[in-house]
Amino acid sequence: MSEYLVTGGAGFIGSHIAGALLARGDAVRVLDNFSTGRRENLDFAEGGNRLRIVNGDVRDPRAVEEVASGVDAIFHEAALPSVQRSIDDPAASHAVNADGTVIVLEAARKLGVRRFMYAGSSSVYGDNPSLPKSEEMLPAPMSPYAVSKLVGEYYCQVYARLYGIQTVTLRYFNVFGPRQDPDSPYAAVVPLFIEALAAGRRPLIYGDGHQSRDFTFIDNVVRANILALEAPGLSGEVLNVAMGERVSLLEMLEVLERIMGRPANPEHAPARAGDVKHSLADIARARQVLGYEPGVRMEEGLRLTVTHVLASRDTGKTR
Repeated sequence: MSEYLVTGGAGFIGSHIAGALLARGDAVRVLDNFSTGRRENLDFAEGGNRLRIVNGDVRDPRAVEEVASGVDAIFHEAALPSVQRSIDDPAASHAVNADGTVIVLEAARKLGVRRFMYAGSSSVYGDNPSLPKSEEMLPAPMSPYAVSKLVGEYYCQVYARLYGIQTVTLRYFNVFGPRQDPDSPYAAVVPLFIEALAAGRRPLIYGDGHQSRDFTFIDNVVRANILALEAPGLSGEVLNVAMGERVSLLEMLEVLERIMGRPANPEHAPARAGDVKHSLADIARARQVLGYEPGVRMEEGLRLTVTHVLASRDTGKTR
C-alpha cells in the first residue's frame, strides 16, 4: 500500500484528490490549516484508518517535514486562492503560495520523496490575446496570485534539475464541481451562479459577460493528478489541465438556466482588475505525456454540481 501527502487536502480540489487515492486503496495524509479548507470535506472518509488529518500550515517547516516523512509522493494543493484576494493582500498570497511551496519542496528533498505534483494555475498566462494557451508561451501574470503560482512553478523546475525530484506542474483552468465553497468572499463564479439561481437571486457578473473561460470539471483534474503520479519518466514537466473548450460566462449561465429551470437575468458590475478576458487551453501536451483526456464535459459537470448543491441545501450539509 502506497501512502501520499495531500497539502490543502481539506480544500475543494485537495479533498477530491484525497478521496480518489483512498478509493484506490492508498493511505493518505492531509495537511491543512483550515483557513479555506473544511473538515467536513473529508467526512466521506470518516473512520477510515488509511486517512490521517493533520492541522498544520505549509509555512511551518517542522510540521511539513513531520507529516511528509515516509510518503511516496506529494500532491501540493495548499494555496490561498483568488486573484482578488491577492490584490487585497499580496503578501499573504506570496507567503502561502510561493514560500509555502519552497518549504514543501525542501521537505521533499530532505526526505527523499520521489514525485511532487504541484497545483499550477492558468492565471500565469495573463491576458495574452493568443489562443489557445500553450505551455511554451511566455508567462505574463497580471495579479499577485498569478505571480505567486508562477514562482512555485519555477521552484518545481529548479528542484527537478538540481535535486532530482520528479516534479509535475499541472496548470488548472477554472476548476468547478461539488464542495466548491460559494460562501467565501472570494468564491468562484460557478458556485456563485448556482447559489444565486437556487435562492431566486440575480447572478452578478463583473464585466459584460462575454469574457470566456475553459471550465474544467473536478473529476478531470483528479484524473490528471493520478496520471501524473503514475506516468514514467516525468521531471520538471508543466502541463495544462482543462477541457480545451472556451465558453463565455453568459453561455455558461444559459446552460445553468436550462439545467435549473430558472431565468437568470444577471446583474452586471464593472470588470475587476487582474481578470483576464479570455482563456482557452491547449491540452495536446497533457494528452501526449499523460494520456489525459477530459472525460466529463462542461454541461454534464454542471448537472452533477447542481445536483450536489441542491441536495446539500436540502440537508443543510456543506456544499
